[in-house]
Amino acid sequence: MLIPNIFYLVLDSIFELFYFLGVIIAVGFLIAFIEKYIHTYLFRAFGRRGILITAWIGTPIHEIGHLIQCLLWGHRVTCVKLLMINEPNAVLGFVEHQYNRNSLYQQIGNFFIGIGPVLSGIGTLILGMYVLIPNSYGSFIFYVQQIESFNYFSVEGLLTVGSVVSQLLKVLFTIENLLNPLFWIYTFIGICISSHIALSKQDLKGSLRGVFALFIFYFIIKLVGIIIDVSTRSIVQIFTEINAFLLIYSVIGIIFSLIALFISYCLYFFNYRRGIYYGHKKYPYSR
Repeated sequence: MLIPNIFYLVLDSIFELFYFLGVIIAVGFLIAFIEKYIHTYLFRAFGRRGILITAWIGTPIHEIGHLIQCLLWGHRVTCVKLLMINEPNAVLGFVEHQYNRNSLYQQIGNFFIGIGPVLSGIGTLILGMYVLIPNSYGSFIFYVQQIESFNYFSVEGLLTVGSVVSQLLKVLFTIENLLNPLFWIYTFIGICISSHIALSKQDLKGSLRGVFALFIFYFIIKLVGIIIDVSTRSIVQIFTEINAFLLIYSVIGIIFSLIALFISYCLYFFNYRRGIYYGHKKYPYSR
């Protein structure tokens, strides 16, 4: 009976791990999809200069996200370039690091290092709201605190996320904020950050190296729990709550990505009508 139990345990571990990681992965891919069009429109409208308008803030925040996670997971950082504006190979920034392949902890760290820019980007947007428009921050956090943990793959979860979007728009775009210069500074910073949150192909490859290590670690926890007859439901509940609130705060990044998309398209369309047009070029730069 041990073999079928192990088989079902493997399947259960895969399902639960996907459930834990699904939110951050989905947010990363959604923002990446939007960002591709943001950069394409900016590049077609202004060429390389259009990308650098947002890169001088967004790219350092992106790379700092990698750097912080490298330090947290014990990786040795060998080289850091927060922003390179004259790089001929179209790389705007990078963080090089090394790790001990025999360390499960450091292997798991690859996943978090890869998604670091999503965490640093959303974290900076929240911090910016707290510093520059504290009234909006206070109202939004108060609203979030009233929300109980929810299943984000359910209809109820989708309705909750929808209400969060509605509330965030209400607290951001108030008359008081529209007349406040700090709000426009925050909006510009938000556009810059959200235009560079998305993960590069190298980031995704690095994350995938950590997913298998995460699976091994989680599988061992569940196996030990079965052997000593201890339920792992509390772990599932904790990660469910973390993911629910991560999804809520990710709404900030998604909204600013959509704002950046709208503005970039308007700039592209305006320049195209004026005859200033760089052709059907795709954004060639990476991190």
